[in-house]
Amino acid sequence: MQAYLRRHQQPVAASRWLVSGIGGLIAIALAGALSHYAGTPFLMAPFGATCVLIFSAAASPFSQPVNVVGGHLVSTLIGLILRSALPNEWWAVALAVGLSIAAMSALRITHPPAGADPIVVFAADPGFDYLLFPVLSGSLCLVAVGALFHRATRTPYPLKAG
Repeated sequence: MQAYLRRHQQPVAASRWLVSGIGGLIAIALAGALSHYAGTPFLMAPFGATCVLIFSAAASPFSQPVNVVGGHLVSTLIGLILRSALPNEWWAVALAVGLSIAAMSALRITHPPAGADPIVVFAADPGFDYLLFPVLSGSLCLVAVGALFHRATRTPYPLKAG
């Protein structure tokens, strides 16, 4: 039972977790403000989890720009294709999530929050323009805020190639 309750994450200084929270706040606030003033969606639920990775685990491969943008695009596209071809049933949602995980892994763009994208697609039933707004626009916004924020806080992001 201890294996299930043991926290493996290393302790984080209060200054670091406060900075991470502020980064997420700024990113979601900007995407929300863009949605409000532009009248075009820049937000979707999985972006909250994306912010956790970008601002709390910037060095993780799952947090890197290609993973964030690519993972969300691929998973949403799979969800949209399957939603248009299959009934809105539990098994179709499960298939879409499984295929999204496999595709992200095969393409080396795994981004765990993007695993929720097909569920959002099946629940909301958006059109293919959903790929541009909010998926592409929002993920690019979060990555840009992450890059600027981490530069200001002297945290390496994105990771250097090589």
